[in-house]
Amino acid sequence: MDGVRFLPAGDTAVVAEFGNEISEAVNRRVAAFAALLAQSGIPGIQETVPTYRSLMIHYDPRVIRYGALLSALSALELPPEDAGAGAEKEVLVIPVLYGGEAGPDICNVAEKNGLTEAEVIALHTGTDYRVYMLGFIPGFTYLGGMDPRLNTPRLATPRVKIPAGSVGIAGMQTGVYPVESPGGWQLIGRTPVAFYDAHRADPILPKAGWYIRFAAVDAAEYARIEAAVAAGTYEVEHLTVKEAAHED
Repeated sequence: MDGVRFLPAGDTAVVAEFGNEISEAVNRRVAAFAALLAQSGIPGIQETVPTYRSLMIHYDPRVIRYGALLSALSALELPPEDAGAGAEKEVLVIPVLYGGEAGPDICNVAEKNGLTEAEVIALHTGTDYRVYMLGFIPGFTYLGGMDPRLNTPRLATPRVKIPAGSVGIAGMQTGVYPVESPGGWQLIGRTPVAFYDAHRADPILPKAGWYIRFAAVDAAEYARIEAAVAAGTYEVEHLTVKEAAHED
């Protein structure tokens, strides 16, 4: 199979690499290949884990040996470079309270980029972010597509404790902390939506390949949504929209 490199990862996993850059085109190929594997009928595949530019394939060596798996993978038709472009995309609309105690570093982002805090909010809510991958902690979203005018380095000294729901920026990435944890991203806001809940049938809210759209709310609306989340009555707005054919 041209355009992909297969690498062993221990004795029960293979990594399929589709490039060496972070781009939606590469990530779409990762997602398309994962979907292809799910329908391939190759025996012994237990789980696939997408990342920015690769797909880890966990398999049972008692069912299929490494050589046979590699042959089967190599025989599959590689997704084209525009795989998934122009298709419908799943978008979660996530309410965020920006600034203040919820986003103590928004002033850093504004100052570093010569913006007002209002402009930071407008830029951050002005796009749909692709969920490139989930990792670090359960449900942590690595989101791509942020406006370069918000590019801000991590904090020089990470925080020991970051509240669940905190929305941060690190370089050209933005993301949401799903649980309380340490971290060094610049915090610009917080959402009351639970990105991870061990008691849900599906604990992690977003899926790799979906999109996040942030929507600014005020303190009163944040409190209302927070109460609804706690009561189990809040439903995240979930849109299905047409993806632009060229969105890189």
